[in-house]
Amino acid sequence: MVRKAVVKDANQIFSILQIYAVEGLLLPRSLNSIYENIRDFFVYQEGDRIVGVCSLHIFWEDLAEIKSLAVLPEYHKKGIGKKLVERCILDAKELGVKRVFALTYVPQFFGKLGFKVVDKSLFPQKVWKECIHCVKFNECKEIPVMLEIGDEKDNTG
Repeated sequence: MVRKAVVKDANQIFSILQIYAVEGLLLPRSLNSIYENIRDFFVYQEGDRIVGVCSLHIFWEDLAEIKSLAVLPEYHKKGIGKKLVERCILDAKELGVKRVFALTYVPQFFGKLGFKVVDKSLFPQKVWKECIHCVKFNECKEIPVMLEIGDEKDNTG
């Protein structure tokens, strides 16, 4: 089940993200950063165990980013990542955000959810606030994808 993260989830979130940070598939996040941004996070829980995480970070009045999407390897291909992203999209709609983007190595995953590949220049807030400080800034291989959120109902709930 997908739910909002709470403070006591921070260590499990950190552990899941570390799996992919060590492999270079996600940028590392400190435990402190997770605590500071815990309200951005959603978790997918099975029993007492968190098996997937994702966050929605607001950048501007009409722009939010899906970040830190990770599912434990043994839970891949079960629709958990899709459910987490759909919950972030729903949250963005509820907040009145009109555009949601992600930087990803797997654009086809987001494409199945309606995201389109776009140019990173559409997100100057992201580039100049966070990307500029990244060690991979000059050699970034992440692909920007974006979803325009309409006011109509869809199947993201």
